[in-house]
Amino acid sequence: MGLINIHYEEGQTPLEEDEKEGLLIPSVTTRQELDEVEEQNIEQAIRWTIERRKRFTGAEILTELFVQDLHRRMFGSVWKWAGSLRQSNKNIGVDKYLIGIELRTLLDDSKFWIENKTFSDDEIAIRFKHRIVSIHCFANGNGRHSRLMADMIAEKIFGLEVFTWGGQTLIHHARFRSTYLAALRKADNGDYAPLLKFARS
Repeated sequence: MGLINIHYEEGQTPLEEDEKEGLLIPSVTTRQELDEVEEQNIEQAIRWTIERRKRFTGAEILTELFVQDLHRRMFGSVWKWAGSLRQSNKNIGVDKYLIGIELRTLLDDSKFWIENKTFSDDEIAIRFKHRIVSIHCFANGNGRHSRLMADMIAEKIFGLEVFTWGGQTLIHHARFRSTYLAALRKADNGDYAPLLKFARS
């Protein structure tokens, strides 16, 4: 039967019909069921990051291979295309043909920020998170992937605590989601302070 009854919250990117066909669990037909199986998969990915207790360098985490592998670990039990760069244009993000170029530029910029201490450690992680969402590398899951990437940068590269992101599951809490989206819009205009504050709230 496939996915039906998909309701998208503000800021979520709708899936194309061919992308929906990449669902690996045929019994999932509603948004609620999809959220549940995705959350289980993401929890497995988070456990994987925790098990990798050692610190990493930017050269290890800030690679295309790691970015795609983390997405695959987060969604690979649910979506056939997990970890693959998107093949369609969306209502957000760069043109699909520019994804690889923009991602490589972001990774290079981030390594430069780290080496030159261009920004605070938190701000480097948050700037990375914000920009990778604006690229929108994947068909779905970009926000959740970007937050876990920021956590990895904060914890594994800088030795900081992971971000709290308002302490809520953003999909299901409208007030926290609206605060988060407002902070993202401020960051779109170069003001990262609200997003930094939200990430540590």
